Amino acid sequence: MKVKYLLGALLMAILGGAITLVAYTKIADKPAVVAVKDSSQAEVKDARALLTSFEMQQGQVDFTYAAEQTVHAVVHVRTKTMVEQPYNPIMEFFYGDRYNNRPREVAGYGSGVIISSDGYIITNNHVIEDAGNIEVKLNDNRIFKAELVGRDPSTDIALLKIKADNLTFLKWGDSDKLRVGEWVLAVGNPFNLTSTVTAGIVSAKGRSLGLLNSDYKIESFIQTDAALNMGNSGGALVDTKGLLVGITSAIYSPSGAYAGNSFAIPVSIVRKVVEDIRQFGEVQRAIIGVSIDEVTPEIAEKQNLTEVKGALITKINEGGSADDAKLKVDDIITKVDGVSVNSPTELQEQLGKYRPGDKASITYIRNGKESTVPVTMKNVSGNTSVVTPGMGIGEVYGSRLQAVGPSDKGNFRIDYGVKIVEVGEGWFKDQGLRKGTIILTVNGKKVNSAEEVRQATNNNEKSIKSIEGITIDGRIFNYKFGY
Repeated sequence: MKVKYLLGALLMAILGGAITLVAYTKIADKPAVVAVKDSSQAEVKDARALLTSFEMQQGQVDFTYAAEQTVHAVVHVRTKTMVEQPYNPIMEFFYGDRYNNRPREVAGYGSGVIISSDGYIITNNHVIEDAGNIEVKLNDNRIFKAELVGRDPSTDIALLKIKADNLTFLKWGDSDKLRVGEWVLAVGNPFNLTSTVTAGIVSAKGRSLGLLNSDYKIESFIQTDAALNMGNSGGALVDTKGLLVGITSAIYSPSGAYAGNSFAIPVSIVRKVVEDIRQFGEVQRAIIGVSIDEVTPEIAEKQNLTEVKGALITKINEGGSADDAKLKVDDIITKVDGVSVNSPTELQEQLGKYRPGDKASITYIRNGKESTVPVTMKNVSGNTSVVTPGMGIGEVYGSRLQAVGPSDKGNFRIDYGVKIVEVGEGWFKDQGLRKGTIILTVNGKKVNSAEEVRQATNNNEKSIKSIEGITIDGRIFNYKFGY
């Protein structure tokens, strides 16, 4: 009996061990996240986080689909510009008639993005600025002469057109929905190469770099760590679905080469500018007639804000939209049509979506109390009419002025100034100033925009006492009046 009992016990032990081994094998074959899900509540949360991370990697590490959608819609843009040679009296003294001061041809290059099958292409304004000839090379090596449809220095956007059909193009995405940490691809033509793809994440939104000198500049860049280099300007920033979310524009680097910070113009701005140029020939820029600044912790405390964010109104223009809506200096704008604005750049981005005559609700805080008022947008001339090409923008005393571009800055070794781009009836014409003249100072004050010329003269041409600048042949001049 004892022998049978011992044999039975041994058999049961062996059978139990086998069952345990099989059970362990079955459990071990399952993913760890499943095993964790059956444990405590804290471990369930960890399991979900791990599973989410795993699913994101499955969907985002493979960028081949987005790259395939993009590379054939990104083009190489070549430019040729005739640049006036600065006058050099020393060279003329030594070489006399042999001294050649004729304009020279300068070549440039960048990238562009096809946005329609019939050949409309977006690039940066700084890529084609002052160009006399523009060519576009497609990814299949076909080359076309491009026509400049229009450009907007205030956003650094230009629109080109080539005569071609059935082109691969990119569809619009939604830059407002981009989240910090989200994967994006940058596609362009760095170093004069064909379409090149780099990847990165959205590092920040609403960045202002102070790159643009226009009176009505809008800077609200998407910052990424996707590698950009010389020639990427005007290329595409796309999401993982291959949708266009931005136009690459700048890098921030002490050396001039990629250093981990790249910047793109959000498509929320780009699309509006492009549609305006195609429909009207000029950007229909809506303004509310205020000067704005950052909200500081001190201001937030004074206004009883729970967060340090918004756009502080520092000046109200008489007769402007904000004046009509009874907004006041020191009001803090926090929303436009329900969309939160955390900084002046974000306010500019939101207002950049509207046209003169459009209405929007502006939410603001005054003395700790939140209110919302309807605002009717106006144009730069202070009314709600459609803006025609050249109307009002940069116009001073009958002539049109714009900030000097990169080519002039390089040629004349200057870092500020405004250029006369059109001479009309008025003060500048009366003084004999010609198209192409660069104005550096007015009444002893440096000027970078038409607005600064107005401010230096108190918006009165009779207040002009002196002007310093550079003539079209490179001569420095300093005119004094009323002395």
